[in-house]
Amino acid sequence: MRTRIIYFAAILQTILLVLHGFVYETWADFERSSNAGRIPYLGAIFFLLSLTFVTASLLAWRFPQWPARLYYKAAAVWLAFFNYFFLAAGLCWILYLVERALRLSWSQQRITSWTFAIALLVGVYGLLNASLVRTRRVTVKLPNLPASWRGRVAALVSDTHLGHVRGQGFARRVIAKISRHNPDLVLIAGDFYDGTVSDFRKLAEPLALLKPPQGTYFIAGNHEQFGDDAKYLQAVSAAGVRVLHNEKVALDGLQLVGVHFRDAVRADRLRAILQNARIDAGTASILLTHAPDQLAVAAEAGISLQVNGHTHGGQFFPWTIFTKRIYGAFVYGLQRLGNMQVYTSYGAGTWGPPVRVATTPEIVLIALE
Repeated sequence: MRTRIIYFAAILQTILLVLHGFVYETWADFERSSNAGRIPYLGAIFFLLSLTFVTASLLAWRFPQWPARLYYKAAAVWLAFFNYFFLAAGLCWILYLVERALRLSWSQQRITSWTFAIALLVGVYGLLNASLVRTRRVTVKLPNLPASWRGRVAALVSDTHLGHVRGQGFARRVIAKISRHNPDLVLIAGDFYDGTVSDFRKLAEPLALLKPPQGTYFIAGNHEQFGDDAKYLQAVSAAGVRVLHNEKVALDGLQLVGVHFRDAVRADRLRAILQNARIDAGTASILLTHAPDQLAVAAEAGISLQVNGHTHGGQFFPWTIFTKRIYGAFVYGLQRLGNMQVYTSYGAGTWGPPVRVATTPEIVLIALE
């Protein structure tokens, strides 16, 4: 494991170094005739910035103290802005080639000024957008839904990613927003934690404020299962939340099945778990899992509704395009696969760069009919 981490960190660091070099060279070339292009030690600054995210990530896995948290947060914010500075640098060269091909008289300095200014504004918007968690309401009609559940509401929250960037204060705001709507059931679809070393019990304390009549239920996401997930599950349980360990519970006639990430992404494991759960196809059921994977297996088992997160919708452009290519229609929102419906949430938090562009953080209120 340690060797794989070293290899991955080395590859990622090399990529970041090359990309930072591209942005620096673009800025220097296009601004060469102006004072803006002569910022002292700009090359050295870009070199040091290229090192921040990898080093901060490695430190975040070992040190919970505030200097490590502050460094990680600063590195994550820089990576968010760098994403758009890189796109701006690429756009500079495209505009330059257009200018040369059409023999226009555009100023190279003006090209960089406008493109990098727009990149800066998009980054600021992304930071603000990611901090404003919305409440989304959807109505789901489930065949064979018990009469007692008609009109009841299940709140779905996923991907809060609590850790070095978002802490207990963010958790309290999310929990308070859920509580204001008085849902009958709360479902937490994994990645409650970011995976960085933290005081996990303290981060989970706000969960104790949730008091839905039908209970609060949790399954682990991939970030809880990078290694041993016991510390995360114990912290959530200590806050009064029921952890579903690949099992089914009956809630006033409604079947709720919870499957952890590791088992849900494997078709054979998920199929065996759902078979052991003895799903009654004549009664409505909800499958709580982290990612929209192995959907055909859940549909074959007779699940009525699967709820999950994980994708973040790509979180911010242009990664939204790639994530859409991977998950297709199931990247976000309410979709259908045969007789089964699937809701994939954008999630409430962020991973890595704390920005959202072309997606919005959300809590989902699912009204059952």
